[in-house]
Amino acid sequence: NAEYMGDSSRISGMGKKRSQVDAELTATNRKATEVVDGLKKLYFDVIKPLELGFLFNEFHSSPLGVGDFYAKPNILVIGQYSTGKTSFIKYLIGRDYPGQLIGPEPTTDRFIAVMHGDQERVVPGNAAASEQDKPWTGLQSFGTEFLNRFEISEAPSPVLQELTFVDTPGVLSGEKQRLQRGYDFVKVCRWFAERSDKILLLFDAHKLDISDEFKRVIEGVAFAHRKISVVLNKADMINHSELMRVYGALMWSLGKIIQTPEVVRVYVSSFWDQAKTEHLFLPLFKAERDDLLKDLRSLPKSSTLNKINELVRRCRYLKVHICLISYIREQMPSFLGKQKKANELIENLDKVFAAVQQKYRLAVGDFPNLEAFREKLATFDLSKFKKIQPERLERLETVLGVEIPKLIDVMSVDTAGKSANPFAEAEEGLISVHDPMTEWAVSPAIQEKAFTAFEGLEKNAQQRATGLAVKQFLEKTGLDTKVLKQIWNLASLDGQGSLDREEFAVAVYLVELLASGKALPSALPLPLVPPSKRASPLLTK
Repeated sequence: NAEYMGDSSRISGMGKKRSQVDAELTATNRKATEVVDGLKKLYFDVIKPLELGFLFNEFHSSPLGVGDFYAKPNILVIGQYSTGKTSFIKYLIGRDYPGQLIGPEPTTDRFIAVMHGDQERVVPGNAAASEQDKPWTGLQSFGTEFLNRFEISEAPSPVLQELTFVDTPGVLSGEKQRLQRGYDFVKVCRWFAERSDKILLLFDAHKLDISDEFKRVIEGVAFAHRKISVVLNKADMINHSELMRVYGALMWSLGKIIQTPEVVRVYVSSFWDQAKTEHLFLPLFKAERDDLLKDLRSLPKSSTLNKINELVRRCRYLKVHICLISYIREQMPSFLGKQKKANELIENLDKVFAAVQQKYRLAVGDFPNLEAFREKLATFDLSKFKKIQPERLERLETVLGVEIPKLIDVMSVDTAGKSANPFAEAEEGLISVHDPMTEWAVSPAIQEKAFTAFEGLEKNAQQRATGLAVKQFLEKTGLDTKVLKQIWNLASLDGQGSLDREEFAVAVYLVELLASGKALPSALPLPLVPPSKRASPLLTK
């Protein structure tokens, strides 16, 4: 989007030319691309061969694909049925999306990845998991039964140009419902959690009970507790005294499941387009909603660092896994008594963990769940495990201790090669750089020029410039008719055959863009959409 955000005018009151802002945006994008390319190379050259050689995917997580490195920030939405998950996503992106189902009964029966597309379409799960440029190839490990319950929903939305949402089936209670899924719901949620930048647990203020399956899901994603936030939805539907009791009960229940010293952040509000306008806590609801929107808006800016963090976490788990597998193989006899020794190692796995931790001086927190590892270990022939070559383990340690920190340094150095100044945002106030999702890229100078010209155009009853008046104005630019038609299609956001003053300003901006030697975009980028035209609350202040 940075390509279409600039002209030579200054940002109002900020004292820095737009061309300088464009240069900083380009440099930031270039650095992010450089870092992601570096991460991808390290993974495929060093990390993935070790994962495959030591069966990491069998014990932990499926290998990453190319699409995982270049994916947009991903928001995973989990909750029991009828907590408003689908309505929540619809509210955030400001529009319906293909495949959505909303109702009081369990309506969403599948995982839906809501992504940006030039036109509305639904991509079935088997086809979606085979697209190498998308981050869903790892889902093939869950089999056809799951892929039949997964799909991509594409829609043209400015929000989806920056973020991807994953809508999940409503969590049910009872053994019968769980068995009928045909796949391991908790493991699938964990897979998505590993690849998400934010995990939102939705609760309905009317139905606060946490079913057994929901408890297992929360425990399954609790490893990513720093990504987890809680949304207490539909808070405007109960009075203030009930809300206080509900909030206290929710915090008590979550404290028993997510056992961390930090208190999980709970956003209390109502996220749909029919929220009440009168309530004692209405100012609180608005403040909480704004806090959540601010949190989500920040995800694109921190996406690259999140990818670094996730790869480091994966490497630490891999190092422990390799040491465990190698140690177990060393204990196995070469000829007789293999099964007896295997049973002994599995039975005394806690002692194996302690021995490996002491031998390699590993962090206890990086070890896998003991019982889950024991259960998986019992399905393998331990005598066929590999022993680690010291130089390969040293290579992994070099990745962790040297090469990834170098990539972090790339992100922390500005375009002049100096350390990033934490006060720069407050001092310079670069709106387009630091808050690209909420600001309008049409500069004040072009706005003034366009609004002045707009006043002289013929208007219809709605005070919009008529199509004929705009046609005559644009024809004076001397541009080809096909180009003018493209400008109209981009600027006419309301599709009414006439333009209001903001749409007209977009048309003038596009003319100026061509005059500067740049090409027209195929679709109107998010920064050029006037704030008043953005249906999503994520795109307005």
